[in-house]
Amino acid sequence: MIYLAKRNPALAPEDFPQAWREHSALGRQCRNVRDKVLGVRQCSRVLERADVPCGASTAYDGVNLLTLRDRQAADDIWSDEETLRIMRPDEPRVFSTYVRDFALTACETVLVDGDETEVCMVLLLRGEAMSASAFEILPGSPWAAAARVVWNTVAGVRPPGYEYDVIVEAWFTSVEAVAGAFGEVLVWARLPAALAEKVDPVRSVCMLTRVTHRRP
Repeated sequence: MIYLAKRNPALAPEDFPQAWREHSALGRQCRNVRDKVLGVRQCSRVLERADVPCGASTAYDGVNLLTLRDRQAADDIWSDEETLRIMRPDEPRVFSTYVRDFALTACETVLVDGDETEVCMVLLLRGEAMSASAFEILPGSPWAAAARVVWNTVAGVRPPGYEYDVIVEAWFTSVEAVAGAFGEVLVWARLPAALAEKVDPVRSVCMLTRVTHRRP
């Protein structure tokens, strides 16, 4: 499960990661969350370099990457009594709306099997007939500098305003590594050629994030 989050406007951008960690801590009280969510990487938008990479969005505040036990867990978690009682009432304190309104379910394909570092560029793509094979990583391309690359094909219900087809995670060693790899060229011009033909950049989003909470 992956979600693209906006903070509650009452929170300052720099206060959002802590509020998000506090919300995540409530999950420890929910048996089904502990059992069904195997991994959490809360990735908050990098604030100090809004210019990296060129074309990255500042309209959102974070991306959550959740590893679930199985596909059914993605549906069950929305109707779990304990979760609805403990976590859902806290969601408006942290986010602009309820999590279900901006959450997507996807199936991952690992393209480069390296380490999940601390900096993750996330591409949420809209387009036609996109496939993982189109994300060809050529030597010398910006993507070749990534430690890990994951292609997530979105499946199931897509909430209004979040009709993305594919979500790409590209993990880099630092913000400076991203700046060096992409330079001042628009990030959409750096997509692999076979993928660029399919992507609608106007309806797609690029986020540069840093992991601000991880479990386990």
